[in-house]
Amino acid sequence: MAKIWVLWFWRRDDMACENEIEIRVRYSETDAMGFLHHSNYFSYYEMGRTELFRSQGGDYRQMEADGRFFVVVSFEARYHKPAHYDDVLRLVTKLVKVGAAKLEHEYSIFRGDDLLATAGSVLACVDRDGQVQRIPANVAATVE
Repeated sequence: MAKIWVLWFWRRDDMACENEIEIRVRYSETDAMGFLHHSNYFSYYEMGRTELFRSQGGDYRQMEADGRFFVVVSFEARYHKPAHYDDVLRLVTKLVKVGAAKLEHEYSIFRGDDLLATAGSVLACVDRDGQVQRIPANVAATVE
């Protein structure tokens, strides 16, 4: 039962996992010019990963109780246009690659049809001691 969360996360069919969420920019997230501060995009991306996982039936709390964690190894971001206070944004999060011990995500943030930012991340699967762990074979087989 402890590993069921992983199966739900990966794929239910041949399509890549993808999820969209809506986020409204809060005043406390902006800089003196009223733009969404660049550091807050990373919080949004984490929200996107969490909601993608949840939409597939995943439960981070249970995963961590089972001793598995996904930690950020690398992140790169590009800012195309600024977001402003009170903008309603659409964040698209995609799981694009699953390796032996890593996950790769891509992110796109839109205001209406305007693309504001894109990003990519690599996460590693680790145990409680921070040691890299292979993603279980039964899970890897479902995404090949």
